[in-house]
Amino acid sequence: MKSLKTILLATTLTAGFGIFMGTTDAHADSLYTVKSGDTLSTISHQFSGDNSMIDLIAKDNSISNINMIFEGDQLTIRTAEEAAQKPVQQEVAQQEVAAAPVQEEAQVQTAPVEQAEAAPAATTSSAKEWIAQKESSGSYDATNGKYIGRYQLDASYLNGDYSQANQERVADSYVAGRYGSWEAAQAFWMANGWY
Repeated sequence: MKSLKTILLATTLTAGFGIFMGTTDAHADSLYTVKSGDTLSTISHQFSGDNSMIDLIAKDNSISNINMIFEGDQLTIRTAEEAAQKPVQQEVAQQEVAAAPVQEEAQVQTAPVEQAEAAPAATTSSAKEWIAQKESSGSYDATNGKYIGRYQLDASYLNGDYSQANQERVADSYVAGRYGSWEAAQAFWMANGWY
């Protein structure tokens, strides 16, 4: 009888320990394989619903140019909970060193980003520039797999001519044909993380 109790107790403890250890894996990092058409922005949207993880993904994966990732790359993505906890821990440490200046700096940096995301475009040129900044930080030389330039157009659309003038012309034509206006393209981008 004593050996039966010992076996039952050991089994119960082992099962409990297994369940306890299994719950820690739920917070493990995710491994993501870059697909054709992915950008750090679209990957961030998949994991957090917004662009808040772009810099974190770049830092965690030693990506020096956030506009350049390649199909097949394996990226480590922190879970949303881990990503949220780390900045909070860093902010608390910074506040202990110099509370008032850090808080003011954080407010200055976050307020313009929130306004830019929420505010609709006032003119075609501002909507166009907004998309260029989101897609390539405004660089005509940015590449991401088969996507080229300031507006991250498919290389086949540019027909080998990657000049600034051709990128502008093809982007205008693409947006007019697909969305009708840069404002509509911006609205689509804001809803989907791409255009």
